[in-house]
Amino acid sequence: MSEPQSTLTDRFGRRITYVRMSVTDRCDFRCVYCMDEKMTFVPREQLLTLEEMARLGKAFVQLGVHKIRLTGGEPLTRRNVMQLFNDLGHLDGLNDFTLTTNGSQLPKYAQQLKDAGVTRINISLDTLDAQRFADLTRIGKIEQTLDGIDAAIAAGFDRIKLNAVILKNRNHDEIIPLVDFARDKGIDISFIEEMPLGVISDHDRAEVYYSSDDILRDIREKYDLQAIGATTGGPSKYYQSADSDTRVGFISPHSHNFCDDCNRVRVTAEGRLLLCLGQEHSVDLRRVLRANPLDDAPLLAALQDAMQIKPKGHEFDLNAKPILFRHMSATGG
Repeated sequence: MSEPQSTLTDRFGRRITYVRMSVTDRCDFRCVYCMDEKMTFVPREQLLTLEEMARLGKAFVQLGVHKIRLTGGEPLTRRNVMQLFNDLGHLDGLNDFTLTTNGSQLPKYAQQLKDAGVTRINISLDTLDAQRFADLTRIGKIEQTLDGIDAAIAAGFDRIKLNAVILKNRNHDEIIPLVDFARDKGIDISFIEEMPLGVISDHDRAEVYYSSDDILRDIREKYDLQAIGATTGGPSKYYQSADSDTRVGFISPHSHNFCDDCNRVRVTAEGRLLLCLGQEHSVDLRRVLRANPLDDAPLLAALQDAMQIKPKGHEFDLNAKPILFRHMSATGG
């Protein structure tokens, strides 16, 4: 593919090369930091169709995006979702095609995803204790995710990474066991500070906050982690010890703001382009897609125009009101 005729560059000179697309806000788990216990989901008729998502993904690639992550909710619960993976997976110019999942459906889909062109998979795993897993996910069974991890390893993706959200006095005592597990499996792991998105009733976010610095300190009690220059195109900062290929990443929206070099935008399952994870600046792409079903020029123009309202940063504050209008499941995990 030749160089795109134009690119997506915001008013701060940041070039957008990475898009996270949510295919559904629904999930077969109900993780306490992602959803409230009683959720209202987007009516299905308001979601983008899989064909519209494929069209949108192709438009982003035409404008220089070379990394797309499909996410949710749990993306693999959407009916016929493999159609979308197959449509996007072999786009010329898409170098990194990634999935974020809770792993529950990977025993069924892992090999199909690899065949469709998915290069990397991120799997959410916050605990290795079965009862604690049930408590954190409300309805999940740890065996589903563990089997999914093994299925992904067997399929042979370029990289597999665990994502763990650490909550003080909930699972912060499992940091070392989670690292040990990743090392034993020969996969990577990232620790994520909780994002203040949506009103939740399970816990006070400020009280359970456990910073990336705290996590790194805990890990260094056992392993000599040193910073490395590896990147997957997102906000993770990676560390590694000399005795293992496992990379340990940190996503730190509170303790180490990563906005200055932001190269990302998100699209919700109903087609709203979010210019920032923690701000409300957005554009209705569903309207553009449906008003111009046979002409991509207005869509390409809308994407480029949207760059002018991308804010400088998210300004998360654990002690302030959360972003009320969307939970993490609606934003795209």
